[in-house]
Amino acid sequence: MATKRDYYEVLGVNRGASDSELKTAYRKLALKFHPDRNPGDKEAEEQFKEAAEAYEVLHDPQKRQIYDQYGHQGLEGTGFSGFGGFEDIFSSFGGIFEDLFGFGGGGGRRSRSHVQRGADLRYDLTLSFMDAAFGTETEIEVQKRVTCPECSGTGCESGTQPETCAHCQGAGQVSRTQGFFTVRTTCPVCRGKGQMITHPCKTCGGGGQVVDRKTVAVKIPAGVDSGSRLRLSNEGEAGAYGGPPGDLYVFISVEPHEFFHRDNTNVICQVPITVVQAILGDEISVPTLNGEKTLKIPKGTQHGDVFRFKGEGIPSLRNRRRGDQVIQAVIKIPTSVSKKQEKLLREFEKLETNKLANKLKNILKSGAASELQ
Repeated sequence: MATKRDYYEVLGVNRGASDSELKTAYRKLALKFHPDRNPGDKEAEEQFKEAAEAYEVLHDPQKRQIYDQYGHQGLEGTGFSGFGGFEDIFSSFGGIFEDLFGFGGGGGRRSRSHVQRGADLRYDLTLSFMDAAFGTETEIEVQKRVTCPECSGTGCESGTQPETCAHCQGAGQVSRTQGFFTVRTTCPVCRGKGQMITHPCKTCGGGGQVVDRKTVAVKIPAGVDSGSRLRLSNEGEAGAYGGPPGDLYVFISVEPHEFFHRDNTNVICQVPITVVQAILGDEISVPTLNGEKTLKIPKGTQHGDVFRFKGEGIPSLRNRRRGDQVIQAVIKIPTSVSKKQEKLLREFEKLETNKLANKLKNILKSGAASELQ
């Protein structure tokens, strides 16, 4: 009895190959050794069967695990002993052969179900800064294909029903001889449905669907930002032939705010203060997302200094914790002053100059360079 080759060696893949890599390798070998391409070549037939057997084992997670642990002997107790002939192979991997050659093989199987899931839809929604921060509820109008209300999606006129396709006798496929075996192709008359609508619905023309506009309620959670995406299940287009509807995806875009800027869950703003407020300190009212709040400006505040209101930012979509409000002090320099103001400023400058000069003298006397700080 001939020794079987290692299945990974047969397909030319490594032992960690993915399902996609296994399928690609098998397709390549099936195309190379297919009987129609090698008529009368017994060696090609054996290699064709060998590749199918290897793929049958390795693409099945349970069989692959047994094979990886115990080799060919481990498969003896699973009931799998290879393929008896081409019919076995074509019945197992008909989908692959459809991709390769445009037809399935053997077996007389009916066509696949034509039930189709409806298409997903996209809607672009623009929100104000505040609506995005706090959340809101709104309604949007979507144009989409829906199940025909007249025929309930059957496509048939009232009182009628689909009839069996006379060309394929309801199988959805027709047979033809290809080489030494029979192959099946999709019926060109019913296009694989196995049925024909002889009395189509006048509303939808037999398609089972019509285009309509529907108002959809959308609940916007607090904390969304530009780029956020909401999924509304079953609000997409209706499925064909009784299939489930698709989903509606709402893509969010947030308008900028004249005062607030956003950094993740933090809200950033700039607050102008006067030179006097910066020097002497003050208490000012600062706008927040929830109204005004008092901020204490300490003496000697510098331009660009940052202050925080804890928990006054935007809630996180993950854990609902709110970020902070970050306030940056911006010292505004007046562009014009009165004569009296100028006189006072000159006196202030003189005092500051004398103060600095005295400090420098003390530093020179003591040699304490650290006093320059």
